[in-house]
Amino acid sequence: MSQYQPGILAAPVPLQARHLFFAVDSLAAVPVALDALVRLTDAAAVVGLGEPLVTALGATIDGLRPFAPISGPGAHNPSTQQALWVWLHGVDRGELLLRARAFEKALAPAFRLVQSLEGFRYKTGFDLTDYEDGTENPHDEAAVDAAMSASGASFAALQQWRHDLDGFAALPAQERDHIIGRRHGDNEELEDAPESAHTKRTAQESFTPEAFVVRRSMPWAENGQAGLMFLAFGHSFDAFEAQLRRMSGLEDGIVDGLYRISTPLTGGYYWCPPILDGHLDLSALAG
Repeated sequence: MSQYQPGILAAPVPLQARHLFFAVDSLAAVPVALDALVRLTDAAAVVGLGEPLVTALGATIDGLRPFAPISGPGAHNPSTQQALWVWLHGVDRGELLLRARAFEKALAPAFRLVQSLEGFRYKTGFDLTDYEDGTENPHDEAAVDAAMSASGASFAALQQWRHDLDGFAALPAQERDHIIGRRHGDNEELEDAPESAHTKRTAQESFTPEAFVVRRSMPWAENGQAGLMFLAFGHSFDAFEAQLRRMSGLEDGIVDGLYRISTPLTGGYYWCPPILDGHLDLSALAG
């Protein structure tokens, strides 16, 4: 019986992580590289295949599509769709660096590393704005229902957001709370927050159908910039996409306050195959 990749729902978010994004360089070499990927992938890694790779292999995965750019009044979500995504997690930066190098070498020459981004846990799972992240995540069986299809596969949506931390810190405390929709310090949701508050834009039970996802986002910081690598798992992309469209103002013209202090730099969708007999099950690629 197929099972989902264990790293998808492992809690809490890891202390350290690396996101690796790959493009296809040699399609002829992909089968050998995928065999290596199956051997390397363990409980401390999550693997996702993008639509460009699946299509290049002549396969079809129901529900898989490329990330499409979404723009609204004052909001733009770019697409940087890649062929393959690997999320490595652990507790030691050095170990993760070496594991990332092992993946990169094993996947060459079929795949070329396009981006490598380190993530880390802040406090008990906070964003660098110092507000708790993922408060409304479903748990236990509800998390499985939200994140997994019947086959054990999952669909991952990723966006790298760059924060203007200086600009956010310069705002009055109440204005910061109203952007997020929660009170800093105790994480209480604010009933009197404006409709642009992030909590109101993304209230999962307020959509029809309800738009529940499991968030596994982590902060990042490099080259003097910082922000959040947003990561959400769902049994399809529909819930995430509904939230993003509302955030962007496409539903009612109201743009999420987050766009005032943060800018999405990337966007990608990935199919996370199930596990069979302890290994990635890529049999769906055969037809």
